[in-house]
Amino acid sequence: MGAGLYRTRSLARRSHTLRVWSILTSVTVTGLGLAGVVHAKIHAVGVENQYANVIAQIGGKYVQVSAIVSNPNTDPHVFEANPSVAMEVARAQLIVRNGLGYDTWVKKILAAAPNARRQVIVAQQLLGLPENTPNPHLWYKPGTMSKMAAAITAALGKLDPAHVRYFDANVKAFDASLKPWYVAIAGFKAKFGGTPVAVTEPVGDYMLQATGCQIKTPWTLQAAIMNGTDPAPQDVSIQKQLLRRHMVKVFVYNQQVTDPLTASFLHLAEKSHIPVVGVYEIMPTGYSYQRWMLAEVQALRLALTRGISTTVLK
Repeated sequence: MGAGLYRTRSLARRSHTLRVWSILTSVTVTGLGLAGVVHAKIHAVGVENQYANVIAQIGGKYVQVSAIVSNPNTDPHVFEANPSVAMEVARAQLIVRNGLGYDTWVKKILAAAPNARRQVIVAQQLLGLPENTPNPHLWYKPGTMSKMAAAITAALGKLDPAHVRYFDANVKAFDASLKPWYVAIAGFKAKFGGTPVAVTEPVGDYMLQATGCQIKTPWTLQAAIMNGTDPAPQDVSIQKQLLRRHMVKVFVYNQQVTDPLTASFLHLAEKSHIPVVGVYEIMPTGYSYQRWMLAEVQALRLALTRGISTTVLK
């Protein structure tokens, strides 16, 4: 299972593609007129708010940034693009998105409002990943955002050559600010590498793998929950055994996409006194990207060393 299934997570997501097409006529008519407008600041859009945050950190005072998907309490997979969102995307000079089926609707909007000067950065393409890459949650992968930041810096420099030095200085500061996260990952791996964990979805898998954790939940169960399909009964049974028999030390739970099955896993983990770490697909309110990532590793360490659950980042 991979990104193909991910794109068809639910009927709601399939039908929303049709709704996107229904607003493209208005974008084509009015969006093109806006595309040529010169703004005092670069108008940038980070489709997911973690990417918008990085744009803002690098662009600073010379960039006006909007995030399209920014609510950490909703399921980003069933996001619905309305006419105002389509207009926001169409008139942007810089677009940064994830790819891998996570935000395919953006492509249709951009195709309806072409702009030769518009800079578009797609994490999937930047990392050279094929469409069938099974885990689309690329921002949890150490190294992803450093590469994205470099690409954002280059794009901003093309749009605003007069402030290249400013952008360069900001990207250096951004890269430096990622080091505490890298240090935390390396420290966890050195001391606790091999720790068995269970998860609901592969949201934090890249980070868990970097810390040396062993993910015991069957991939087929993770993919089924991620794609909104019915998991195999044997996979559900394995997951329950992992929790009941204390075969894992931590349970990593996707806070944004919940259903009766994942809620039953959470209840079982709590009943079995297995600490829980909540992870998110969209950056929680009040965090920068780097502080968010560091907080997740710190929560993982607290769960393992002190049995403290961090179900919600505050």
